[in-house]
Amino acid sequence: MSRKSDESSSGGYAPGMDTRRLLRISATALGTAGLLVSGCSSGSPSTSAPAAGAVALKGLKPYYAQKLSWRECGVEGFQCTTMKAPLDYARPEDGNIKLAVSRKKATGPGKRIGSLLVNPGGPGGSAIGYLQGYAAIGYPAPVRARYDMVAIDPRGVARSEPVECLTGKEMDAYTQVDQTPDDAAEVTGLSAAFKKFANGCEKRSARILPHVSTVETARDMDVLRSLLGDEKLHYVGASYGTFLGATYADLFPDRAGRLVLDGAMDPSLPAVDINRDQTAGFEAAFQSFATDCVKKEDCPLGTTTTDAAGAALKQLFADLDAKPVPTGESRKLTESLATTGVIAAMYDEAAWPQLREALAGAGRSDGSGLLALADSYYEREPNGSYANLMFANAAVNCLDLPPAFGTPAAVEKAVPAFEEASPVFGRGFAWAALNCGSWPTGPTGTPHRTEAKGAAPIVVVGTTRDPATPYRWAESLADQLTSGTLLTYKGDGHTAYGRGSDCIDTAINTYLLEGTPPTDGKKCS
Repeated sequence: MSRKSDESSSGGYAPGMDTRRLLRISATALGTAGLLVSGCSSGSPSTSAPAAGAVALKGLKPYYAQKLSWRECGVEGFQCTTMKAPLDYARPEDGNIKLAVSRKKATGPGKRIGSLLVNPGGPGGSAIGYLQGYAAIGYPAPVRARYDMVAIDPRGVARSEPVECLTGKEMDAYTQVDQTPDDAAEVTGLSAAFKKFANGCEKRSARILPHVSTVETARDMDVLRSLLGDEKLHYVGASYGTFLGATYADLFPDRAGRLVLDGAMDPSLPAVDINRDQTAGFEAAFQSFATDCVKKEDCPLGTTTTDAAGAALKQLFADLDAKPVPTGESRKLTESLATTGVIAAMYDEAAWPQLREALAGAGRSDGSGLLALADSYYEREPNGSYANLMFANAAVNCLDLPPAFGTPAAVEKAVPAFEEASPVFGRGFAWAALNCGSWPTGPTGTPHRTEAKGAAPIVVVGTTRDPATPYRWAESLADQLTSGTLLTYKGDGHTAYGRGSDCIDTAINTYLLEGTPPTDGKKCS
């Protein structure tokens, strides 16, 4: 079954552009806040974390004993509160951080199962924004009847002491830096941009910057589970949210309830492999787009072959590198912004018509269409400000894994492998992976297998042509988890639940409502 852009007959939810923006950032780290994908996509639990399943409560009793004070929060049907968590779980007596929480209570409380925590990915996506904007009205009615729909903005994100790094004007400059340096001066400029970004984060967010790892957020989730009165954590996480959910299950396997991990990451991979895999994933997504485009008379990349379309896009990027084009505002469309705009449209087939129009405009020296796609990707507002998604994204990713590359020389050595993975995007993706090499706080995590021994069945969902979280990552995670079961959507786009496949939606809804997971290896189309 092909996906639909409106609400599906199965009662699933169909994300709009803003929701897709939250879902897609996930593994795609966006080069610390602006330059495509970074080399620091999320990795594994902190090496300083307790062993899986053995998380101590020493010093944490006051946090687990606090009472939530719910209040109306200006959005009809929703309640909001804040909870406290240790800033540093290794030293819980040294201060706390306040985390924002929102919920919409079950519509059929007599049959209530418990709370269903949702996370749209990122890292850096506002779970509360996602809940209030989409999930609490878009999830199937039977699910909303049986669960309180709950979201917590992770530490460092949106309403939970957000990480801040650059001003809007500084971000505008940062997102336009040449990401495919051709000479020593351009390499120096790119390295300096990464350094300025990192220094800005350290200057503006020194208190929280060392304490926004995925492990710490997973531990915050367990405090919230307890405060909500739930014995088990029930959870739906998309994209990076799958890494967060798997981390929770690994730390607290006996407290993991019904977990759905959609658009899965592979926590066993080092950063360079993650970035190279994503590079290949976006190339495959572009090939799907190009195959569709060349069949149309008005395809701006030609009407012959997909290879010719790829060559035409590379030439457009080269032309913009030499001479950016007007956009109708003070910013011009540079190669870097154009590339980001194209990448933004790779997450969902529904964006392909918009991309065709934007590419046609760029060919006429009108860069407004691709700029709009890039701005959506970066969460740039019309007033020139940026949401903190990009800042939090970098902060989490650069803690969770050692950097893919530490020096420009290391990048240059790796460029051929990235260009082999993607002739169109490879060079830019390789250079974007240098970002965490300038990070002011060292990584606290390393890649390793995530098994969650003793956990209840965990449903891992993979899409065969997912650009941001390649399908083999879902296969790997399902294999690593001792109770993992793999559910496959054969198609394009990023994530699968609620995006038009009755087969996928029915399998997940049945699991959430009845606790019965789909047969391991089940395939849907």
